Amino acid sequence: MGNYIVDFYCGRLRLAIEIDGISHEDKFKEDKIRQKEIEKQGVKFLRFYDSDIKNNMEGVIAVIRDWIEREEKKGV
Repeated sequence: MGNYIVDFYCGRLRLAIEIDGISHEDKFKEDKIRQKEIEKQGVKFLRFYDSDIKNNMEGVIAVIRDWIEREEKKGV
């Protein structure tokens, strides 16, 4: 997206999903700047830790599903 890369993106929802793991530990400041730049384009973010993906995929899916349902009620 622009000069940046996101892990997953849904154009219909304008939703970026980021999976943060060990590679992000030292990059909090850079990730925040990147996210703000992308959000200026109207993109929303959901962030998950890689440990959540590995250990609680059902919970991650529930969060994404709930987010989609809320946004659809808003008229996305």
